[in-house]
Amino acid sequence: MDEIDRRILSELTSDARISIVELARRVNLSKTPVAARVRHLEEIGLITGYRAMLSPIKLGLSHVTFVEVRLDDTREAALQAFNDAVRAIPEVEECYMIAGGFDYLLKVRSRTIEDYRRIMAESLSALPYVSSTSTYVAMEAVVEENAVHV
Repeated sequence: MDEIDRRILSELTSDARISIVELARRVNLSKTPVAARVRHLEEIGLITGYRAMLSPIKLGLSHVTFVEVRLDDTREAALQAFNDAVRAIPEVEECYMIAGGFDYLLKVRSRTIEDYRRIMAESLSALPYVSSTSTYVAMEAVVEENAVHV
């Protein structure tokens, strides 16, 4: 990946709907080589897709909660069972396995604290191998963005 690829990626992360012609103009190349570079970046898996970014606030999903999860079993089969089950909960926006004092960190998005309580009671607490959880309610998103910057 060279500097032109980085500029292409930067432009696409800012505006994935940009035309090849405009993208070529912004990176100072002609249309054909830019199209070939974009296609190559897609083929090698650096660009994994294009999607519409929706506003969770406008969708009424303004309540963000972070949940520390501790498991009572961390053997591979237990981890896989937890991973598969947590992926099926639509309110879990992000889930990370953590090296530290707990096993997983979840970002849960809901409409209200009452919604979150229901999600916790019906879904999160029912995840396999969960021994305990700790919940942290976000008061404000200071930095929140899904794009990776290059």
